[in-house]
Amino acid sequence: MNEQSIGRADREHLNGHHGALVWLTGLSGAGKSTIAIALEQRLHALGIHSYLLDGDELRLGINRDLGFTPEDRVENIRRAGEVARLMVDAGLVVIAAFISPYRADRQMVRERFAPGDFVEVFVDTSLAVCEQRDPKGLYARARRGEVPNFTGISAPYEVPESPELRIDTTVCTADDAASIILHRLLGA
Repeated sequence: MNEQSIGRADREHLNGHHGALVWLTGLSGAGKSTIAIALEQRLHALGIHSYLLDGDELRLGINRDLGFTPEDRVENIRRAGEVARLMVDAGLVVIAAFISPYRADRQMVRERFAPGDFVEVFVDTSLAVCEQRDPKGLYARARRGEVPNFTGISAPYEVPESPELRIDTTVCTADDAASIILHRLLGA
């Protein structure tokens, strides 16, 4: 970056807040996207510039060439992390909702951020509850063998060892989860 470039601190000053990445991880149907939407609405109402990166949306565009093999999952998360890093550099609070089943991949993304700029939120919902919810019918299809490499059924999910936040959606509403995350972000 040259001396005339506008840096992250300049953008954050203009925005009136710091940038950060909130990384929501958990099984399909855990409630990641619902929480992400509620959090984005709260941030917007407070005048905090934010953007929601959803795994399904990225797979329609920038990651449409990727499948669900272990190698493709790694690349999917790498790309998502790099997009998020650029947006945080722009001074935004980025909310990323991705299954992101592998600890190493989440750690790889974390390492691209300064300490405190990456907030891992484990949306801790049991497989049984996620299957019961099954909003897209994917668990039923995976159980029938129609969806290969499906996280929680035929592919693993590695539970975070020390996330900044753990949210159990069987006892916490999406609005309550958004409040918890917002409290962590704003330190209030």
